[in-house]
Amino acid sequence: MEKMFSSCYKLESIDLSGFDTSTVTNMEHMFFDCSNVQLLDVSGFNTSNVTNMNGMFYGTGWASKILHLDVSNFDTSNVTDMG
Repeated sequence: MEKMFSSCYKLESIDLSGFDTSTVTNMEHMFFDCSNVQLLDVSGFNTSNVTNMNGMFYGTGWASKILHLDVSNFDTSNVTDMG
């Protein structure tokens, strides 16, 4: 899933409800520069096998329109890069 939605600055919402992330190991820059996304529900992500989350939400920072981002269910026990 590395760079899957990278530079998606024109998107306002992304439906991730059907994503099976149980075998994903790399989410680096997955939502890089998605600054116009208002709805981003990643609460159903299974991140137990992810080792790289480097810059996963990079570029969605201060200019972001996301009002709520729930990552409370993320299992980061195998992540070695969260830069």
